Amino acid sequence: MHDFAMPDTAQPSGAMHPLVTRLIDEMGYPLLANMSDVAEFTARPGAHCLFIPGDAKRNLETPDAAVVLPEIRMAFQHAFDCAVVGDAIETELRQQTRALKAPGFLFYREGEYLGAIEKIRDWDDYVARTSHILTAKG
Repeated sequence: MHDFAMPDTAQPSGAMHPLVTRLIDEMGYPLLANMSDVAEFTARPGAHCLFIPGDAKRNLETPDAAVVLPEIRMAFQHAFDCAVVGDAIETELRQQTRALKAPGFLFYREGEYLGAIEKIRDWDDYVARTSHILTAKG
């Protein structure tokens, strides 16, 4: 379940927003730097959410998404673990999943892509979409 848009082809600034860095440094979310990292992380047992932050210099929703993700995880009683997708593979992963808008949350279960939530949403929309994605059968 995601919106369709043309991929963002502009070059990223390379600067990670402090709220995204906080997810890695303080909350322990791994930073996935290559597609092997993605495959390894998402293949683990259980459900997983990959946060594609987008370029915070061009996308003003990135900091909001970095705050929302831990709240969603808490609302779902830690039913999934989280990781941050690195700049170098962000475009490739967005194209692979067809979740082309950033910021985005990509959900997987044991290696299988389940769906995405793109851009900032109302809280009720996050809850409904996350519930739908996590209960979907692959």
